[in-house]
Amino acid sequence: MAGPETTPADIGPTEDGSHLRIVWEDGEVSEYVPRFLRMRCPCAACVDELTGVRTLTEDQVPQGVYPQAIHYVGRYALRFEWSDGHGTGIYPFELFRALWDEHRGGTGDASG
Repeated sequence: MAGPETTPADIGPTEDGSHLRIVWEDGEVSEYVPRFLRMRCPCAACVDELTGVRTLTEDQVPQGVYPQAIHYVGRYALRFEWSDGHGTGIYPFELFRALWDEHRGGTGDASG
């Protein structure tokens, strides 16, 4: 069962619409730049299924990519329909939190 650190209390855009904001049940608030999330798509078209090596490269994703639609996948994930035509990645909430915690540790750039 998911704990409060991986359970969203609220999901939506930031006030200016430029980032995805997740408020977690443990009180943490995380914000994600769309291109950051697109580049971390976990689907088989973006990551080799056998090796786990990312096959998606920076030059394949437009700088201004954005989600045209966001869908819940059960109670555990989101799926985006991206402006570059991609839409198969399922992003578990645990992935969002791991990316944010990595960003807070100084090793990522989730919030731009």
